[in-house]
Amino acid sequence: MPDTLRENQLGEAGDSTYLSPPVQRAARLLRHIAEGDRVTNMAATARALGINRTTLLRLLTTLEAERFIESGGPGQGWRIGLGLIGLAAQSFFSQDLVQTAVPIITRLAEALGLSAHLGVLDGLEVVYVVRRTPEQVPYVSNIRVGSRLPAHAAVMGRIILAYLPPQRVREIFGASSLPASTSHTPVTMQQLHARLAEDRAQGLAWSDGFFEVGISSVAAAIFDASGVPVAALNVSGQTATFNDPARRERIGRAVREAAEEISRRLGWVGPATPSNQTRAEVVA
Repeated sequence: MPDTLRENQLGEAGDSTYLSPPVQRAARLLRHIAEGDRVTNMAATARALGINRTTLLRLLTTLEAERFIESGGPGQGWRIGLGLIGLAAQSFFSQDLVQTAVPIITRLAEALGLSAHLGVLDGLEVVYVVRRTPEQVPYVSNIRVGSRLPAHAAVMGRIILAYLPPQRVREIFGASSLPASTSHTPVTMQQLHARLAEDRAQGLAWSDGFFEVGISSVAAAIFDASGVPVAALNVSGQTATFNDPARRERIGRAVREAAEEISRRLGWVGPATPSNQTRAEVVA
């Protein structure tokens, strides 16, 4: 669609039912808070936004639940939350990450004849942001860009978590349960920390049917300039493809080298202590 036509349609939509009043009210409230109104006076903010106090309270409650705003404490109102800040930062950052990673991941998939993916951690899940599959292979991953898998069970989530301080891992999961995908899935924090320690020691997270029966995969972490794990890449295929020791060693080495190449292009100078942890943090 030509840009001019698109702009004309959007302009016409501005005065039509295409606009969503609830979304507009939420956007205006976010902008209001970002500009300095911490909503310590509900009546004043409601008047400024042209809404009633009940609507304002519902908006605040919803935005807080989505982590777009966060409470400053009793009587301190609200401020822009880490959820919204992280969303914006991830959007800007992921453009550089994806642009850097795509040619390397494409080359990796073709070299190994396996499906290759790039994922980032989002809360308790790993989100797939790149997928590359070679031509004419017996198994092609059915994972799509945007797919989400539980971080504690999927190899890309595990290897990112493995390079975070143990305390940060505990904060991420909090009181959340760890559902089992297979009998190999860690279902307690003790089991998860043990698995992450193994992954960190190897520098790779392996799965031989751990998440999906008959499918094997291996993942390596990607670091930014400060040594923080910001993403992971993996390759996956039928377990029989991974059975030969020499082939398995070649796959692991190729995945590690590809992750290191992406990391270095992002400014990482490694090797470094995982996520800039102190020795005490590593053994905690």
